[in-house]
Amino acid sequence: MGMSGPSREGGMMSEINVTPFVDVMLVLLIIFMVTAPMMTTGVDLDLPRADAPALATDEEQLVLSIDAEGRTFLQDQPFTPEELGAKLRAIAQANPGKPMFVKADGKLPYETVLQALATARSAGMTKVGLVTQPGAAPAGPRP
Repeated sequence: MGMSGPSREGGMMSEINVTPFVDVMLVLLIIFMVTAPMMTTGVDLDLPRADAPALATDEEQLVLSIDAEGRTFLQDQPFTPEELGAKLRAIAQANPGKPMFVKADGKLPYETVLQALATARSAGMTKVGLVTQPGAAPAGPRP
């Protein structure tokens, strides 16, 4: 068919050229494929392993992270323990019953994780879950 001029009946023949559209879409696809892995930001943690099923959630998750040095982060923002309590209290008042997930480095002492859970509970967070890596925990004591 190729390019055609006016038809014999005197009208103009219109054809949509989709080649530029396809070119733009392929370029956008490549850009998104390259940048998508960089968009997963967060606190670098070595989560403990547990053989438990994953929980399904539909809403945006509230995540409290504690790294190996004991620093606390709420949604990737660092907080001191005093600031954390105030922030969690405000969140609990604005969104009662909002679930919160705690990601703690596997090498942290149990007391550090327990203090974070107590802070969340005293701030009014009623639904708190612990995040682990999928898979069975290794046998024997941890180093």
